[in-house]
Amino acid sequence: MHHEIGEIGYHCRDYFVKQWDRFSGLPWGVLAHSTHLRGLGSYDPAAGVEADRVRVTLATGIPRRVCESVNLGYRDPDTIDPAEWAGREGVTVIPDAGEVLYRLRSGRIDGADGPFTVTSAWPA
Repeated sequence: MHHEIGEIGYHCRDYFVKQWDRFSGLPWGVLAHSTHLRGLGSYDPAAGVEADRVRVTLATGIPRRVCESVNLGYRDPDTIDPAEWAGREGVTVIPDAGEVLYRLRSGRIDGADGPFTVTSAWPA
């Protein structure tokens, strides 16, 4: 994890905007990454309360204490059975999704030598 994310954690945009004097010296790319993960939300500076639209929980080998220290939820991946989720309305389970998430349909990556295997998770 980038050390600056470790220092500030993940928050909604308003958390930073309404405390701009505190965060204005940080690289904007770090702030953008933090807010892109967390999404929309609000922050009340008088109460010090952040209200996020979504809760982000990682099922990961990253220790719980690390996840929680950057304002993320934690779940032990060994407690998740994809077959239980597959039948739920509104849920799409894509086996090995991480293996195809960033693959390009063309099989080419500008500036990189191939060949690359392309797997499409959607109709061409």
